[in-house]
Amino acid sequence: MQRTGEGGRLAKRWQNSEVSMAYLVKLMARALSDLDYLYEWVGAEDSEAAAKWFNGLEEAIYSLEEQPTRCPLTPESNRYRHLLYGHKPHVYRVIYRILEQQKQVEVLHIRHGAMRGFEIEKLM
Repeated sequence: MQRTGEGGRLAKRWQNSEVSMAYLVKLMARALSDLDYLYEWVGAEDSEAAAKWFNGLEEAIYSLEEQPTRCPLTPESNRYRHLLYGHKPHVYRVIYRILEQQKQVEVLHIRHGAMRGFEIEKLM
């Protein structure tokens, strides 16, 4: 099963077997935009270290396939969780929600941890 972003855009090139995957990780439009921005911002195309950091971020996001409830609830709302990635002062928050009935994790937004809290209405 391939992981796809909203609108069917392939979000990851590698595949997992359907048997071992507990949840499908789906990147919503805003999260895809955030990843595109971060890819450019860190210069992942031109720097091996930046590419390694970016790939690590992607791996962390897709690790939500297994045990997505391991991450804490966001302070903004108990309907969302956040995965923290990086080391201070460069910590990023991956904001997501779990859709249990569909066995799906929707990644909604990726933001720097030092930013003010997000507005829930703007996630959708």
